[in-house]
Amino acid sequence: MYNPLTITGHNHRENLIWLTVFGVLLLATGLGLRDPWPADEPRFALIAKQMVDSGQWFFPMRGGELYPDKPPVFMWSIAAFYALTGSITVAFLLPSLLAGFGTLALVYDIARRLWSPVTAFRASAILLFTVQFTLQAKTAQIDALVCFWITLGCYALLRFLILEQGWRWYGLAGAAMGVGVITKGVGFLPLLMLIPFAIVRMRIRRETNQPMQWSWRWVIAPLSMLLAIATWFVPMLVLVDAYNDPLFTAYRDNILFKQTVTRYADSWHHIKPFWYYVVSVIPVFWLPLSVAIPFALKHWRQAWADNDLRTLLPLGFTLLLVVFFSLSPGKRGVYVLPALPMLTLALAPFYEEITASRWFRRLLWSLCVVLALVLLVLGLGGLFDAAFAIKLAAKHDISPWAMLTTVGGLGLVAALYTRKRLPLATWPMVISILWLIYSTWGYMLLGAVKTPKPVFQQLSEMLPDTRAIGLVNFSEQFILFSPHPVTHFGYHTPEQQQWRAAWQWLQNDHQVIIASDETAPECFSLNNAVDLGFAHRAHWYALGLTAKSANCDIPDDSVHIYTSNP
Repeated sequence: MYNPLTITGHNHRENLIWLTVFGVLLLATGLGLRDPWPADEPRFALIAKQMVDSGQWFFPMRGGELYPDKPPVFMWSIAAFYALTGSITVAFLLPSLLAGFGTLALVYDIARRLWSPVTAFRASAILLFTVQFTLQAKTAQIDALVCFWITLGCYALLRFLILEQGWRWYGLAGAAMGVGVITKGVGFLPLLMLIPFAIVRMRIRRETNQPMQWSWRWVIAPLSMLLAIATWFVPMLVLVDAYNDPLFTAYRDNILFKQTVTRYADSWHHIKPFWYYVVSVIPVFWLPLSVAIPFALKHWRQAWADNDLRTLLPLGFTLLLVVFFSLSPGKRGVYVLPALPMLTLALAPFYEEITASRWFRRLLWSLCVVLALVLLVLGLGGLFDAAFAIKLAAKHDISPWAMLTTVGGLGLVAALYTRKRLPLATWPMVISILWLIYSTWGYMLLGAVKTPKPVFQQLSEMLPDTRAIGLVNFSEQFILFSPHPVTHFGYHTPEQQQWRAAWQWLQNDHQVIIASDETAPECFSLNNAVDLGFAHRAHWYALGLTAKSANCDIPDDSVHIYTSNP
């Protein structure tokens, strides 16, 4: 939690200035300094780039192949910034960055309206310095943008349910949820806030003998949500029907059914136990909030006794969201990101009472010291060739030891300096040091190992006459960064069939197949392959005509062939 020496939080204009300064330093530092990194970023950057280059924006395509896993809003946002800036290196991070600033602004404004400017500053500052929030605002994944839409839905609901500022806010909540749904299917989650609202209202009615009231206008939010969804859904259905193409029909069925109900109820990857978020995500990625939660329990119990909707609605939403994602067998840590803005809203009013606890201050300070010491030991171990460091460097092809030593050393100095003077400023200082150095020095270190640029450089040196590349069992970064036209044989095509199609495609000396040692190059021989070096934890080879077998025994099932130009 943040407790700066000179900022009281009472001055609204001063609050906005400082939040902007801190936000730019933590979230915007490093913008334009790195390329899209696996696993998700190259995919979304590639799709957005191809939208602009091809002029076909409505249906996302990955290397010429329809991409049915997510609705298109996030890719549209990257494409729009790419069209404006002409730089995919800048454009791919802008939607998450702006979504982060937007989420901070919403939290600040609603906290100011519900409580005070002081609480508003504390809530938004706490959110800014929470690990998962900052991480996702600096990452080109969909989650930061859908978090903004979900937060906007919650913001509008709070203005409607608590501040009673009119049904238009209820309608805005529905519209935000609808856009959230076509960004990522879970955009409807603000509806969960109606559950604690109904429970508290029933308690109040029982205590005061108030009659139940109903209005037809309660359907406004669901209708506005459906209308927002229809802006994409209806044209998609019309176009798919007009194309009368099995590939587009499969796209429609996949995105409407497999990627929604099936993905939630019967996930096929990222399988985790029910308690995964409580045990593995919240304790680490929600720091420093996770440290404050036990100290807030008595205040939340009092809010329940007082029927305080200002606390109970954000808190109830947070609990229900975590339960909602815990019930699905497929889990990723980023799924619970939208709970963070409302959790900060439920904690911030009790900031002074929580931070007055000596145990809280000691625990938060100790965590900072442990984090700094771990980084310092790792860095020094690498500088002095410790066994664990040598093994780690060999596995990831990186030596970040000087950077880790610097971050750990500066973090330890900051922790020791603030121990007596400003113990609550230790976390913001240590985490700021980490983010700022990682976003500059770290980006430069990781750039060479997070992209396939070294592989393509080696290819141009070893086989300078290469003009076209074929990919089998590929990753999107190899299409995004390729200096040559790329042919692939379907992302979900069985690997054997991809190899057969690649064998048939390879016809002249200007073509090569790029493959890693993790795949089995059937119909080819690695003995005649050209070594392209190590990247993405794998060794890469170029397979030319000399590596091609005389015959290929894989059955000749026809597959779709896709070509993408750089």
